Amino acid sequence: MADQTLPTNAWPANGVPADLIAPGRKRLGFALMATATLGLLAVIALQILYKTEVTTLGFDTWRPIIYAYVLWGVALGAGQVLTRGEDGQRALFLLPALLFTIAMVVFPTLFGFYIALTDWNLSSFSGRKFNGLDNFWQMLADPYYRNALFNMVLYVLAVLVEYVIAFGLALLLNAQIRARKFFRVVFLMPLMLSPVAVSWMIGKSLMEYRFGPAATLARTLGWDNPAFFSNPITARISIMVLDAWTFIPFMMIMLLAGLQAMSREVLEAARVDGATAWQTFWQVTFPLMLPVSVTAVILRIIFKLKLADIIITVTSGGPGGATDSVSSFIYREYRDRSNVGYGTMLAMAYLIIIIVFVTWLLKFASRFVRNVN
Repeated sequence: MADQTLPTNAWPANGVPADLIAPGRKRLGFALMATATLGLLAVIALQILYKTEVTTLGFDTWRPIIYAYVLWGVALGAGQVLTRGEDGQRALFLLPALLFTIAMVVFPTLFGFYIALTDWNLSSFSGRKFNGLDNFWQMLADPYYRNALFNMVLYVLAVLVEYVIAFGLALLLNAQIRARKFFRVVFLMPLMLSPVAVSWMIGKSLMEYRFGPAATLARTLGWDNPAFFSNPITARISIMVLDAWTFIPFMMIMLLAGLQAMSREVLEAARVDGATAWQTFWQVTFPLMLPVSVTAVILRIIFKLKLADIIITVTSGGPGGATDSVSSFIYREYRDRSNVGYGTMLAMAYLIIIIVFVTWLLKFASRFVRNVN
């Protein structure tokens, strides 16, 4: 005989709604999840203490952590069903994504912070030892790291110039010009190439100071020694030019899509009212394009914060670290000095800087767009 206390569409057996679950079953579910969580944390803490030689009780490999993690996932799923009933069964669909995120994002991040507190060097036979905040103090006293941070400020500011150029190209390609489709493909070609290929093609070939066409043209114009990558100032500018040449099409295509989606009636109304071309752009087109512009600039800044491949290929950070970005500096710390512990400390510190900066940038951009509109 059917249970008359349940609604007709309720799930049978374990699929009961949360408000009909017995208190004893809920306590069992919470106890199961709490026990599994404490067990997992205890195993991880024990293993960390063992690896840092604080205690002799632990495991030689990290395999027990994986087993404990799988058991924790199973207990978490069972606990959700016991405590939340029908809602818990729906939550099981999110469990694989949760476990994957913890395994592929949370755990590597925590492991990175742990490595940052060690003196791990691949060229040393002493292995990996906990050294506290030594890497952090070394980072604060490192002039080359501070120089890389200063360069990143310059590289990020260059995005504003890239935006102006990209907007101009987008306006040009949105106008009724001859062979418009051909020019759209041509201007997109740099984006189709690898930054490493661009670095070799332009940085190493066209701008080579002895036989490169750009150097020859510079001599013709009166520049006696056009060594673009030997002087710190010209080297930084050259890196900015190479990076801009590669990624301006990315901003241009986003802005062009925004212009294509803009209502033609609004522009026609401005012309009927007697607005000049500049007034139409400044008072109509630019404000309407602001959301797309902000999105393009923020994405470009995020890409810029990872700038490394062009610098590594063309200058290797030289001359004297003048063109180093933080990413290229960290890469050379790993590659040239095999200094995993210190390099990871630099990477973790840079990650925190990026999170804080991008969070502030998103809030500032949101407030700016709201005020303008």
